Amino acid sequence: MKRPSPSARIRAVRARVDALDDAILKALSGRRKAVLRLIREKASADRPIRDLAREEQLLTRVIKAGRAAGLEPEFVRRVYEEILEDSVRAQKRRGPDGPGTIRVAFQGIEGAYSELAARRFFTHRRGALSLLGRDAFAGAFAAVEDGEADYAILPVENTTAGSINEVYDLLSRSRLRIVGEEILPVSHCLLAPQKVPVEKIRRILSHPQALAQCMRFLSGLRNCVTEYFTDTAMAVRKVAETGDLAQAAIASEEAGKRYGLKVLRRDLADQKDNFTRFVVVAHEAPPTDPRARFKTSIVMATAHKEGALLRALNRLHEHKINLTKLESRPEPGKPFQYRFFVDFEGRTDALEVAAALAEVKRETAYLKILGSYPSRRKS
Repeated sequence: MKRPSPSARIRAVRARVDALDDAILKALSGRRKAVLRLIREKASADRPIRDLAREEQLLTRVIKAGRAAGLEPEFVRRVYEEILEDSVRAQKRRGPDGPGTIRVAFQGIEGAYSELAARRFFTHRRGALSLLGRDAFAGAFAAVEDGEADYAILPVENTTAGSINEVYDLLSRSRLRIVGEEILPVSHCLLAPQKVPVEKIRRILSHPQALAQCMRFLSGLRNCVTEYFTDTAMAVRKVAETGDLAQAAIASEEAGKRYGLKVLRRDLADQKDNFTRFVVVAHEAPPTDPRARFKTSIVMATAHKEGALLRALNRLHEHKINLTKLESRPEPGKPFQYRFFVDFEGRTDALEVAAALAEVKRETAYLKILGSYPSRRKS
């Protein structure tokens, strides 16, 4: 019998691949329907929708099964993490606010700079805005991961005080991606219950970052101590509640108005142009204008060898990619080894960027794309 030609054999293999793809899609569709049934059952039993312990057990099981089937563990993990995220997306808009409501988590309470940034970022989005304050940055992440919010907005750096390391650490661990950014001009004010001389103030309450941005002003005060608060607006609320005329807060003028405090002094920051950059994170990016200027954020770790970082950065340079940020953070559990957070101009689906990232990946021990999103300019 005459052996089929190479073209015929290729067509036969492609037909087999197409059939397997169809089977995969049918299985994914069936899985999603089963998940939606599970969500309804959990809701009727008043049980939490998301079970992180169960997800970890699932990942452990499928990675083990995949390894037995000859599949790379990291490949199986990436595939199933996306499947799990799809399950979350299938139910995340089933909250009490109703369809069309944009639910945004932030760290702090009403009047916090993060709340102001959220209102600024989502001002042109369709739908009502529901803002969900959380005690900590991790809580804002968790609200999105658990389906309680669609987005979280978090500060990552300030032009006076520098980067907010806790947020960068959360970004590197989370499965959420950066889908946008906001640049907020920050004008710190000294706020008190009544108009009193600044010399009468003996205690100033605020967030550590806000205090760090106003060191020149604070160092000029006598017999005055500072006290850290989780959020600038929380500090304002505390001062308003106590009514102590020897106590003041550093926060925005908007926060002072919301809690009935008076402005004793404006523009306290050490630098005249004081801006905070916020990132917006979500499970998936909303539709964007393809004509927008994009920025991509990554985190990577290089081998602990001479020239390893330079070789990775050279791959970006060779593709004429412009870096806008490069910062190192200690690698957890690995003394004197570092992760590098990098921002650069361009989007991941551009040919030059995709090619550069493929080469950078070969030069690194670890590479994660945190997000590719429209960049914002100071205004």
